Amino acid sequence: MALISPFGRYRHVLGLLTALAAGLASAQNPVERIPENSGLDSEIFYEVLVGEISAQSGDGSEAFELILDAARKANAVNLFERAVQIALEARNGNAALQAAQSWTRAFPQAPDANRYLIQILVGLNRLKDTVSPIKGAMRAMPAAEKLSTIEALPRYFARATDKRLAAVIIEQALVGEISNPVFGPLAWAAIGHTRLQANDSAGALAAARRGFALNPQSVAPATLALALLSNSVTDAESLLQSYLANKPSPEIRVAYIRYLVGSKRTATAYLQAQQLTQQYPDYPDGWLLQGSIEVQEGKLPEAESTLIKYLKVRAAVNQQRDPQILDRALVLAHVLLAQVAEQSGRYSEALKYLQRVDNPADAFRLGIRKASILAKQGKLEEGIDLLRGLPEDQPDSAKNKVNAQAQLLRENKKTQQAYQVLEVALARFPDDVDMRYDLAMTAEKLGKLDVMEVLILEVIKAKPDYHAAYNALGYSLADRNIRLDEARHLIAKALEFAPGDPFIVDSMAWLEYRSGNTKEAIRLLQGAFEARPDAEIAAHFGEVLWSAGEKNWATTVWDKGLKINPENETLLETTRRLRDKP
Repeated sequence: MALISPFGRYRHVLGLLTALAAGLASAQNPVERIPENSGLDSEIFYEVLVGEISAQSGDGSEAFELILDAARKANAVNLFERAVQIALEARNGNAALQAAQSWTRAFPQAPDANRYLIQILVGLNRLKDTVSPIKGAMRAMPAAEKLSTIEALPRYFARATDKRLAAVIIEQALVGEISNPVFGPLAWAAIGHTRLQANDSAGALAAARRGFALNPQSVAPATLALALLSNSVTDAESLLQSYLANKPSPEIRVAYIRYLVGSKRTATAYLQAQQLTQQYPDYPDGWLLQGSIEVQEGKLPEAESTLIKYLKVRAAVNQQRDPQILDRALVLAHVLLAQVAEQSGRYSEALKYLQRVDNPADAFRLGIRKASILAKQGKLEEGIDLLRGLPEDQPDSAKNKVNAQAQLLRENKKTQQAYQVLEVALARFPDDVDMRYDLAMTAEKLGKLDVMEVLILEVIKAKPDYHAAYNALGYSLADRNIRLDEARHLIAKALEFAPGDPFIVDSMAWLEYRSGNTKEAIRLLQGAFEARPDAEIAAHFGEVLWSAGEKNWATTVWDKGLKINPENETLLETTRRLRDKP
């Protein structure tokens, strides 16, 4: 095509620039798209300028043609990328593919060009057409870029509709890398992750084994093994443990510890955390993780020492990480230290730890903790005042403040005051079914059973699937040993909405006990307590066992419940009434 003079083809630019001058002062300036000292001749410069003006005006087709033509003439990476972006913004996949192909032909080693090309082909569902570009990229790219591209392939293919084909395609594309001791482990990990996306767990496990065979200390197959574990492929654990037997990446061990904690294998998680801090004493996250487990397990002296160690190591190590992540970790450390101090009866020290956290995002949550500690110091009114003064900067802040006040008052046996707070608030928020339910439960504590029943029925009318309301009324009737058929209907309805919920199963068991079905009550309570070890369930379970003559078993259950929550009123009243009576 013959070259056209800038002032022939682009004569209208001067008028456009005059008209757009005011708007461009506040909008993105098209000229800013052109790099300084770009070396563009006048024709290409004007072509780019008009292309950007067209893009701003919504004419994506003309903008694409102009920018791509300029990119080819100038052989400029930034213009090729801009052409791709314009096509993608216009949702024109074929145009984006055309620009990406031109870019990769001009710059075969450009990692961004190859990434765009692969992702566009996947987006167009042309999976088979990605094999050649991936192979070409592997041949042309330097080692560092090759590694990052291989690692990214599972993400690129995650949107493919045919996941099994995607896994086959990646294996075909990486055939030249899978035996390489440097690139092979990562290649097999990429293949494995894609197989896992296709629900081929066996194939993914085989890929992890192939990757570890090339390099037993490679992080990539270890990451795949973690993904397999998260998908319940337990055979991957032995692979991961072999990797961890040497000096692994601390991040891999951290991820494994979190998996163990999530799987309720806390003892194993704790051993792994101790190994982590021994191997990497200057790695702050290890100390924080170990301290968190120690708090969870009630190892308070150990937790305090570990968390203080975390603060010291963190201060000494310059971590190149997201400041927000670091802030969250610091908040967690101080909250845990405050929890240790509070549980040890050192309330002033607990408050000091919380006061060191200066993070607006946590102000509400920490305010509730501070108020609770103040109440334990005998400063309940000061705690309530603190809650009243919390900011209302979120949509539900006002309601949450009311709920926090009511909860604190109930915890401190000020049930009548809690009732009054909720009653006033409900007039302000009459459509809040959670608040209405909370008021009903508080009314029950005060013995206002008629009021409680009216409120519960209002909750059910407003929200027919509110399972807690059915359960509460059903349990209340069963506990009073009245209207047992109605109680059974209500609790059964709650179980329809929340099948297997341990607290609702507990209610059904209590109903069976009141109905004389002790054996069935024991069966239900045993299952509920195993599913959710809770002090309230322990109280009921122990009482039913005691009545059945299983006093040793009952004592064991109560002791477990007291360990979980030594202040639970129901459990304390039950043990005093039965086990501890004179």
